[in-house]
Amino acid sequence: MNKASASIIGAGLVIAFGLMGAQIASAIIGFKTWDRVITVKGLSEREYPADHVIWPIQFNEASNDLSDMYDTLEMHSAMVTRFLTERGIKPEDITVNQPEITDKLAQQYGGDSKVEFRYSAIQTVTVYSENVELVRSVMPDITDLLKQGVAFANQQWDAKPEYVFSRLNEVKPDMIEEATLNAREVAEKFAHDSNSQLGKIKRANQGQFSISPRDGHQPYIKKVRVVSTIDYTLVD
Repeated sequence: MNKASASIIGAGLVIAFGLMGAQIASAIIGFKTWDRVITVKGLSEREYPADHVIWPIQFNEASNDLSDMYDTLEMHSAMVTRFLTERGIKPEDITVNQPEITDKLAQQYGGDSKVEFRYSAIQTVTVYSENVELVRSVMPDITDLLKQGVAFANQQWDAKPEYVFSRLNEVKPDMIEEATLNAREVAEKFAHDSNSQLGKIKRANQGQFSISPRDGHQPYIKKVRVVSTIDYTLVD
């Protein structure tokens, strides 16, 4: 009986160790498979029209009489506002900002009593509108006000039209899906070429969205771009 019991126990141990060895071997193979990773990038790039425009309109005034200069600024601001509204731009989309006044004789350095005009000012009237096409159509005609005495300032870096695309959250899901599918296509091609099969996703990074003008001549067309980075496992 003792010999029989010992034989049964020995056989059980042999079977147990065999199963344990098989499990360990399977785990090692799985670990090695999980360690075989390919990193691919998927691109989604689309173009959309801007849905908002910010148009700063700047003009200059100069005088030796501060009160007279303010009166002229108000008159020319009203002329610019009327010009815009007559062409269909909503009054609530137009803002008349406070003028920037410079007193040349009051400057700490470089004061010159021989200057022709003591005071100078830059006035800005800003259009902020969702009707991008309408505003763009009005822009070339603003110079008509030159004939009425409005002296427009040279276009400064902060006075250039700015076009905004604000619907990023609407287009994100489709673009992320497109980038993910693009990455998988690249990964499948790599797996096929290496006589392997594509496994599960090990790690994924959505990537940052970027919005930029199509080019310097068409800033009202926005290029939206995202690059997703995905790690796939490879299996034999």
